[in-house]
Amino acid sequence: MIRTLATLGAVFWAAQASAVTCEKLTHEDKRYTICEVDAANEDLRLFLNDHDGVLLGHFSSVNDALNSDDKRLAFAMNAGMYHDDRSPVGHYVENGQEQMRVIPNAGPGNFGLLPNGVFCIRDGRADVFETLEYVDQAPECRFATQSGPMLVINGELHPRFLLDSTSRYVRNGVGTSDDGTRAVFAISDGYVTFHEFGSLFRDVLNTPNALFFDGNISRMYDRASNRSDVGFSLGPIVGVVEDAPRN
Repeated sequence: MIRTLATLGAVFWAAQASAVTCEKLTHEDKRYTICEVDAANEDLRLFLNDHDGVLLGHFSSVNDALNSDDKRLAFAMNAGMYHDDRSPVGHYVENGQEQMRVIPNAGPGNFGLLPNGVFCIRDGRADVFETLEYVDQAPECRFATQSGPMLVINGELHPRFLLDSTSRYVRNGVGTSDDGTRAVFAISDGYVTFHEFGSLFRDVLNTPNALFFDGNISRMYDRASNRSDVGFSLGPIVGVVEDAPRN
């Protein structure tokens, strides 16, 4: 349970699950779905292709791939920007294998709106790093995905976010705690600005570092609430894996 929600008096629904806790909340008249993961104990992974190198692209395909190991998704969402062929735009690591290098320089679009960042999953923790800090520290990530822009950087909103921005999209992202034990994922239920979305992570979710995954194409899967957003194929997907029940 995200304790700060009690101060809002705006919890509409809570889904109870062993691996993930998801809730709906309203902040500054904008509605969101929030899913908190115990990164120290849960099986948090990134997915792109199957064992034969074929793009997964959908939550259902990830579940099909996990089924052979008697596993299944408890939660998932899209996890970073991708090219037309669904390959990652930025740094990507899966099962310790780097598939795309770090992109440290500015560029077009939201990804290149520096500072951007990297979501890194290690044994017992998950962290959002600003990209240059990630390069400097060189953490040994079992999984990593680069996206941008950063939403919150050491407790401060991205310096380019405008309070009066008119750019509004459905957006999703992730924030992490200082000790790496909390990974908090959020997706807006309607159109929000970067400033509104970043403020959610800074002021409500209490995550000192948070990263934007994408906008407009944002989708989420939550087994406990029977939510599985559908659409065209995605690139990188982040998910929590749990044991499937035995028949």
